[in-house]
Amino acid sequence: MHVEGTWDLSISTPIGRIEAVVELLDRDGVLTGVAHGAGEEVPLSDVALDGDRLTWKQAVTRPMRVNLVFALEVDGDTLVGTSKAGRLPASKVTGLRRTVPAA
Repeated sequence: MHVEGTWDLSISTPIGRIEAVVELLDRDGVLTGVAHGAGEEVPLSDVALDGDRLTWKQAVTRPMRVNLVFALEVDGDTLVGTSKAGRLPASKVTGLRRTVPAA
């Protein structure tokens, strides 16, 4: 399964919906990535794909400083799962892979 590419995420949090963009790259079999949202860019850590389960961690400072843990199921060009921030309830996450224009 391939998860490389640019994904548009929508996260339903207790303080409202947050839109973010995640870019995932496969570098010699190691997944890496970066997230863009709320005016900041943050690296992803511990990115892992186990079957169709994609997980990663990231730290954000906006709208508040928090460490997030994502656990998502990959189904083709869609993602569905949760983002967990410490003791707060899990937030629902959905995502769509951007289509790559044909060359």
